[in-house]
Formats: sequence, C-alpha cells, structure tokens
Amino acid sequence: MTHLLEVENLEVKFALRFGDLTAIDDISFYLDKKEKLGIVGESGAGKSVTGFAIINLLSKPGYIAGGRIRFEGREINRLSAEALRQIRGNRISMIFQDPMMTLNPVLTIGTQMVETVQAHRRIGKAEARELALEKLRKVYIPSPEKRLDQYPHEMSGGMRQRIVIAIALLTDPALIIADEPTTALDVTIQAGIMELLTELCETEAMGLILITHDLAVVSQVTERIAVMYAGRIIETGYTTDIVTHPRHPYTIGLINSLPGTRQAGSRLEQIPGMMPNLTAIPEGCAFHPRCFLAADQCRRHRPELTAVSGGRHWAACHRLDQTLGHNHLHR
Repeated sequence: MTHLLEVENLEVKFALRFGDLTAIDDISFYLDKKEKLGIVGESGAGKSVTGFAIINLLSKPGYIAGGRIRFEGREINRLSAEALRQIRGNRISMIFQDPMMTLNPVLTIGTQMVETVQAHRRIGKAEARELALEKLRKVYIPSPEKRLDQYPHEMSGGMRQRIVIAIALLTDPALIIADEPTTALDVTIQAGIMELLTELCETEAMGLILITHDLAVVSQVTERIAVMYAGRIIETGYTTDIVTHPRHPYTIGLINSLPGTRQAGSRLEQIPGMMPNLTAIPEGCAFHPRCFLAADQCRRHRPELTAVSGGRHWAACHRLDQTLGHNHLHR
C-alpha cells in the first residue's frame, strides 16, 4: 500500500565552522490520507526541523544529509526547486506557530488570499476572491466578505489563526503540517482550532501532522504519535497505546507532568535537567542523564526502536522490562 507520506531514515545536518551538526538523526514515519499524526517533544527535540525538512524549508546552513521523503508516490527531496514549488503550498501546506508572523500586517486578508491562489493557479482575481470567501466560510469566519477587506491587526488571535488555516486550504492540499498552531492562543480557542483541524481532515480528506510539545492535545486529536528527543524518535505507535501504556521513560515523564495525571493535592512530577545541546549529545541513550532508570548499558549503547506491542508500538529503551505499570493519561 502506498502511503500519502513516507519519511525513511531522514537525516538533517547544519554545516557549521567546526563541522556538521546532526539535528535529525535517522528518523522514519508514514502518514495516510485523512490520518492525523502527532510529533511530540520538548523544545530542541527536532520537531519543527522535521516539518521544515519535508517541504525543504530548511534555512542555510541546514540541509538534508540523507534519507528519502516520498509524497503521493514521488521522492520529493530530490526534486528541483521549481518542481518542489508545485507541491509546497499547493499539495502540502504548513501552518506556523504565530499567525501575526505568517500574515503580512500591511496587506488586507483578501489581497493575501488572492495572491496565494494566483501563485498556484491560473485564475482571475474575481474567481480567486470567491474561492477565498468559500474557504473563510469553511473555517467558520463570520461575515467573510467584510473580513477580506480587513487587516490582520483588526482581528483576534483565534480569528487570525482561522484565517491562516483558510489560506492553507486555498489549494485543496492533501497534507497540512501544523507547527504548534495553538501556542499563542488561550485554552478555549485552542480547543476550537483543534476541532476545526480534525473536522477538515475528514471533510477535505487531508492528512495532518501536528507538531507540538503538548501531549494532552495530541492525545485528543491524533491516531498515532511519534515522540522525539534530541533529534530521534524514541517512542512511536498508536495514540491509545502510548498514552495508556507509555514505555519510554521520557514519555512517562511527559505524561506524569500533565495536570490530571496525579492524585488530588499531590505535586506534578517534572523531568529533571534539560534537553541536551546538539553539540553535546551524550553517548549511549541521549536521555540517560535525566532518566530515573538509567543503567550502565544506557550510558554506553544507544538503543534502537523495539516493538513492544504486536507491531503497533515501538520504544527505544534498554530498560523496557522496568517501564511497565507507570502512571498514564486517561483519555
């Protein structure tokens, strides 16, 4: 079966004066139509770099050093810049963290949407404007005709994010990559945006990659999760399996730090330490300096992903026999 997106052994490096720095280290995953995949981890784990690499939005000195990225059966990481442009923003759209950084403050919403359509399709301005109105209605923007003539600063944060999603939908993409799409919004608006993205995956037959640090959000939205740490996927599988039976100590730590996972009146747990700098990733398992189960083998040998549940769930840990029965998130 051909997947909508297949990422195989992806490696991303940054060419620096003292040598190449590995930011993404041999990761693989896939996505099917209408499917929602969550990529989760702390800042510096490599989540956003992974999203940028898929559509080759890596800023220099970053570059794809190895692996394959196949989209709709084509190996897109080897396409020319012009050929990739026909896919980026057209078949694959990206939603960034801050809508005010995405939208041009000196252009009306209508101007920005019309220009986006005309960059990918040979249609007139009037037809492009009608298409923009259609997409604004699809994301439940009230009075869309009025909004087209307004500027970004005249709208709330939630409204701006819906505008950004509408722009992403203009070309009827097969895949949307959403990079922390609700970080700047309050909790109520976050829930609405997540519901909207979930609905659009069904009605528009899109795939969704949701990049976030919030495991609670992806547990409610996605079918599968990939947990990243220091540039590698250290646990992956179906969402239900991972949130109810996490097997990697890092995933267990992320879940135990969430409100609602502890008894009333008890303090939330936290993972000690910080994500390692990419210039100083520890030998062996990169997580071992922060791990409550670390042993000598963890300090010497890097673990590989191992199936822990009938081909549905994988974790990269030497101490899998010790991670059963830890606290989990109830969905």
